[in-house]
Amino acid sequence: MVTEINEFVKYLREVKKTSKNTEVSYQRDLLQLASYLEAQGITDVEKVTKTSLNSYVLYLEKEGRATTTISRTLASMKAFFHYEFGVGRIRRDPAELIKAPKIEKKAPTILTVEEVNSLLEQPNGDSPKEIRDKAMLELLYATGIRVSELINLKVEDINLAVGFITCRDEHKERMIPFGKVAKQAMLNYMENGRVSLLKGQESEWLFTNCSGRPMSRQGFWKIIKFYGEKAGIQADITPHTLRHSFAAHLLKNGADIHAVQAMMGHSDMATTQMYMNYAQGEAVRSAYAGAHPRN
Repeated sequence: MVTEINEFVKYLREVKKTSKNTEVSYQRDLLQLASYLEAQGITDVEKVTKTSLNSYVLYLEKEGRATTTISRTLASMKAFFHYEFGVGRIRRDPAELIKAPKIEKKAPTILTVEEVNSLLEQPNGDSPKEIRDKAMLELLYATGIRVSELINLKVEDINLAVGFITCRDEHKERMIPFGKVAKQAMLNYMENGRVSLLKGQESEWLFTNCSGRPMSRQGFWKIIKFYGEKAGIQADITPHTLRHSFAAHLLKNGADIHAVQAMMGHSDMATTQMYMNYAQGEAVRSAYAGAHPRN
């Protein structure tokens, strides 16, 4: 099965143009499945049945794997066997009718406006690193973009004169405005932080680490954890926390839910709707600039 899995991963990379993270995730899940099946005496992809795949799902549940992990593994299995069926390597798709376990959606961690202000005030020094950290945190909260979008921003994606950023993926792009506080932090970073971090190098990336290389997701995770602890915030802060807080605070202050959906890049209104619980169904509508606490 390993040969077929490697061919499938190559197909994902060269034909589907999936991200490296997706490719690695699929490969890891499928190799673990192959190892389990081999222990059951199944090494040929044609011999895999719905029963054997169901037994693997039950095995993962007995091992105490998280529901989200099992669902992701099942998605990998379905994609792989659908591909194998499509290329004619198997006559029946054994994963087609297997259902994913129900995932109970955990309420997102949402900080109060006071907690956000405390967090954003932590990087207040004049070192290049603190200037950069301040700009990243302010921009993240001001726009509600994903961390992956933040660290993948290029210099050409930010318009400081008008005050907006452009986020792009392979399907669409969206322009998101930001207010005066984030704008001031970004101006300070561009004038006094970024040049020092680059140490004479050139880079297309907006945010870099202390070696002048692009900021990583793990690097930003450490930054937000550090300042969260420094601010004395008890909530479990993740890089996504400011995104959740951005949406909830806008809605609480009366922003239009469709405008928030557009800024967040949600394709499904239900995803944006969950923040309305925090907003307590405020009926007043207002423009973005008036609704965001740091404008």
